[in-house]
Amino acid sequence: MPDVPNAFTQQRLVHLDSLATELRRRGLTSRKVGGTAPVLWVWHPENFRQTIVFATPAADGWLFLWSPDGQESADDPAHAAEAIGKLLNPPPGPPDRPGHS
Repeated sequence: MPDVPNAFTQQRLVHLDSLATELRRRGLTSRKVGGTAPVLWVWHPENFRQTIVFATPAADGWLFLWSPDGQESADDPAHAAEAIGKLLNPPPGPPDRPGHS
Protein backbone atom coordinates (compact mmCIF):
# COMPACT_ATOMS: atom_id res chain seq x y z
CA MET A 1 0.00 0.00 0.00
CA PRO A 2 1.45 3.41 -0.96
CA ASP A 3 2.37 5.91 1.73
CA VAL A 4 -0.65 8.23 1.62
CA PRO A 5 -0.24 11.35 3.76
CA ASN A 6 -2.96 12.03 6.28
CA ALA A 7 -5.07 15.19 6.09
CA PHE A 8 -2.79 17.01 8.54
CA THR A 9 0.32 16.25 6.48
CA GLN A 10 -1.50 17.14 3.25
CA GLN A 11 -2.41 20.54 4.67
CA ARG A 12 1.19 21.10 5.76
CA LEU A 13 2.37 20.18 2.25
CA VAL A 14 -0.05 22.66 0.66
CA HIS A 15 1.36 25.47 2.82
CA LEU A 16 4.98 24.49 2.14
CA ASP A 17 4.31 24.24 -1.61
CA SER A 18 2.72 27.71 -1.62
CA LEU A 19 5.74 29.13 0.16
CA ALA A 20 8.14 27.33 -2.20
CA THR A 21 6.40 28.97 -5.16
CA GLU A 22 6.79 32.43 -3.61
CA LEU A 23 10.43 31.79 -2.71
CA ARG A 24 11.19 30.75 -6.29
CA ARG A 25 9.72 34.05 -7.51
CA ARG A 26 12.31 35.80 -5.34
CA GLY A 27 15.26 33.83 -6.70
CA LEU A 28 15.57 31.46 -3.73
CA THR A 29 15.82 27.69 -3.93
CA SER A 30 13.99 25.23 -1.72
CA ARG A 31 13.44 21.54 -1.25
CA LYS A 32 11.01 19.61 0.93
CA VAL A 33 12.74 17.21 3.30
CA GLY A 34 11.59 15.12 6.20
CA GLY A 35 9.31 12.41 4.80
CA THR A 36 6.19 12.15 6.97
CA ALA A 37 7.08 15.35 8.87
CA PRO A 38 8.04 17.62 5.96
CA VAL A 39 9.88 20.92 6.31
CA LEU A 40 11.24 23.27 3.66
CA TRP A 41 14.99 23.63 3.32
CA VAL A 42 15.59 27.07 1.76
CA TRP A 43 18.84 28.55 0.47
CA HIS A 44 20.13 31.47 -1.55
CA PRO A 45 21.83 30.04 -4.67
CA GLU A 46 24.58 32.67 -4.75
CA ASN A 47 25.65 33.17 -1.14
CA PHE A 48 24.45 29.76 0.14
CA ARG A 49 22.83 31.21 3.27
CA GLN A 50 20.11 28.83 4.36
CA THR A 51 17.33 28.10 6.81
CA ILE A 52 14.69 25.45 7.49
CA VAL A 53 11.01 26.48 7.48
CA PHE A 54 8.38 24.63 9.48
CA ALA A 55 4.64 24.88 8.83
CA THR A 56 2.78 24.32 12.07
CA PRO A 57 -0.80 24.69 13.21
CA ALA A 58 -1.61 27.49 15.63
CA ALA A 59 -4.74 28.64 17.48
CA ASP A 60 -5.85 30.84 14.57
CA GLY A 61 -4.53 28.93 11.55
CA TRP A 62 -1.10 27.85 10.38
CA LEU A 63 2.27 29.53 10.89
CA PHE A 64 5.60 29.38 9.11
CA LEU A 65 8.52 29.31 11.56
CA TRP A 66 12.23 29.62 10.74
CA SER A 67 15.48 30.41 12.45
CA PRO A 68 16.36 32.86 13.87
CA ASP A 69 13.04 34.05 15.26
CA GLY A 70 11.11 34.10 11.97
CA GLN A 71 7.34 33.74 12.17
CA GLU A 72 4.62 34.61 9.66
CA SER A 73 1.09 33.48 8.98
CA ALA A 74 0.80 30.73 6.37
CA ASP A 75 -2.24 32.63 5.05
CA ASP A 76 0.17 35.01 3.29
CA PRO A 77 3.07 32.99 1.82
CA ALA A 78 4.22 36.01 -0.22
CA HIS A 79 4.84 38.01 2.96
CA ALA A 80 6.68 35.08 4.55
CA ALA A 81 8.81 34.64 1.41
CA GLU A 82 9.70 38.34 1.49
CA ALA A 83 10.87 38.06 5.11
CA ILE A 84 12.89 34.91 4.38
CA GLY A 85 14.41 36.62 1.35
CA LYS A 86 15.58 39.52 3.52
CA LEU A 87 17.14 37.05 5.94
CA LEU A 88 19.00 35.11 3.27
CA ASN A 89 20.00 38.10 1.15
CA PRO A 90 20.93 40.85 3.62
CA PRO A 91 21.58 44.37 2.28
CA PRO A 92 25.16 45.06 1.24
CA GLY A 93 27.35 46.55 3.89
CA PRO A 94 30.91 46.51 5.09
CA PRO A 95 32.28 42.97 5.38
CA ASP A 96 32.60 41.53 8.85
CA ARG A 97 36.16 41.44 10.06
CA PRO A 98 37.21 38.79 12.55
CA GLY A 99 38.04 40.25 15.92
CA HIS A 100 36.04 43.45 15.37
CA SER A 101 32.53 44.19 16.62
